[in-house]
This record gives sequence, structure tokens and C-alpha cells, in this order.
Amino acid sequence: MLKFLVVLLGVGWLLGQLIRYFLRSKLAQFAKQVNEAAMEQQRAQQRAQSKKDVNVDFIPREQEEKRRKDIQGGEYIDYEEVKE
Repeated sequence: MLKFLVVLLGVGWLLGQLIRYFLRSKLAQFAKQVNEAAMEQQRAQQRAQSKKDVNVDFIPREQEEKRRKDIQGGEYIDYEEVKE
């Protein structure tokens, strides 16, 4: 009876170690696949974003002068300091 329990515990321990090893390897493999998929998605987003960029080569003089006027002045807002 004692031999049976020792053998049973030994087999159980061995199976636990084997299952732990295989689960770790499968989990590592799954994590690697998820990481690669995320990197590929990021690359695809970067490619799509680079296609959306707009480069302006020419700005008409009228708009250029108007932009300068808007930037130079600014708007003044009157305010009162309130002491509590």
C-alpha cells in the first residue's frame, strides 16, 4: 500500500512538471505570436499614416499675407483681478 502511494505521488509530480513545462512553452509561443501580430499591425498603421500625410508645395500670396496679419496682432481680452 505504501509503495502504491509513493509511486502515485511520484507519477503525479512528474505529470505536473511535464504539464507545467508544456504550458510554459505554449504560453511563450502564444505571447510571441501576439507580439508579432501587434508589431505587424503597428507597421500597417504607420504605412497607412504615411500615405495620409499632405505636403503643401505652394501657398498663394493672398493667403500668405492674410496669415501674417492674423498672427501679428492677436486679440486683447479685458479682465479684472478678483481678490477673495
